[in-house]
Amino acid sequence: MTPTPNGSPKRRLASAPWFTSQKTAEPLRRVLKALAKGGGETRIIGGAVRNALLGRPVADLDLATVLTPETVIDRVTRAGLAVYPTGIEHGTVTVVADGVSFEVTTLRRDVETDGRRAVVAFTTDWHEDAMRRDFTINALSADVDGNIYDTVGGLADLDARRVRFIGNAEDRIREDYLRILRFFRFTSAYTYGAPDAEGLAACAQLKDGLAQLSAERIGAEMLKILVTPRAGDITAIMDDAGILMALLPLPARAGHLRHLEDIERALEEPPDAISRLASLFLEDPGQASMLAQRLRLSSAGSAALRLAASVNPGCNPATPESAAKAQIYRSGGDAFSRAVRVAWARSGAPATDPAWTARARLAASWSPPAMPFSGADLLALGLPPGPRIGRTLKAFEAWWIAEEFPGDREAQRARLAALAEQS
Repeated sequence: MTPTPNGSPKRRLASAPWFTSQKTAEPLRRVLKALAKGGGETRIIGGAVRNALLGRPVADLDLATVLTPETVIDRVTRAGLAVYPTGIEHGTVTVVADGVSFEVTTLRRDVETDGRRAVVAFTTDWHEDAMRRDFTINALSADVDGNIYDTVGGLADLDARRVRFIGNAEDRIREDYLRILRFFRFTSAYTYGAPDAEGLAACAQLKDGLAQLSAERIGAEMLKILVTPRAGDITAIMDDAGILMALLPLPARAGHLRHLEDIERALEEPPDAISRLASLFLEDPGQASMLAQRLRLSSAGSAALRLAASVNPGCNPATPESAAKAQIYRSGGDAFSRAVRVAWARSGAPATDPAWTARARLAASWSPPAMPFSGADLLALGLPPGPRIGRTLKAFEAWWIAEEFPGDREAQRARLAALAEQS
């Protein structure tokens, strides 16, 4: 399909999802009405259009306009809508209508890029704005009536399930090296076959540019890649192209990740980024902290990764269920479930193995009881304040876990009293 001239619609959506959604329909109409007062075209842009054409859910609605940010702010303010200059240096403001946020960005062209950020100038040319975007399928736009505009061949690529850089792949990557990782993420999410050959070659050629990116940007993009539908296959391709080694000094095990994908499907569970990260990179649990630091995971994410990669006997169904329950009690159900799945993926056991399946589902069917005593109970027994309280509680908890959490209150009190005397 030949790209259409600037401003000429090429296709039309039979039903534009932004106007059939109860959440967005009326707020969007208010924003578009405010922006249209006085002239100047505004369109829905990017991912919303792409997903609408594929019949996929539309999460966020981004708008592009020929209006300058100052004009956008003036018009929506006059209409009584809230507006925030969230990225005004790049032409973006956030407009809020009825509690729904819309990013509105003025059409732009790049003046200067350094691989991480760009200096832009505003334009009224839709094709010029499209040419600065990453992939053809992300440069589609739609007007209020659902007419689709395409000046770079995005419709043909979408029909062919092909992710292709706009123009010269190396030029697009040099503008922002994060596009290397985005290329693999979108290829995994929107295609069925091999990556676009030109794009793959450009990513491999320019992979050293990833060193210019912040760890936060890399970490966020890697986690997104890991939950895409073809993460195992795509990370294997990334590894062959040297992309993963350019990011992390750890050998990748795409086979483990593929097996984890099979396990998740067999369990009918959604993909989990932390489990997949651990299965891909962490054969040695001691490397979890380093990996978390390299990807700038949050404190919670770092702790979750460490627990997911841990080697605990309770994960293996060959051990008694009591060992698994003890681990659930100590680390929590979510952490246990992740650790079981990672251990299962490493083991090579079939994704339908009944013993592993039962162990993986244990945390969903069994909740650990709460520790029955606290320091106040020992004070009531006459134990003086001090370190003996902590030692006694720790000893009781160890006994209670080893005995598989007996619920007999009298037996519990008798054991606590005996331990208090021994401390």
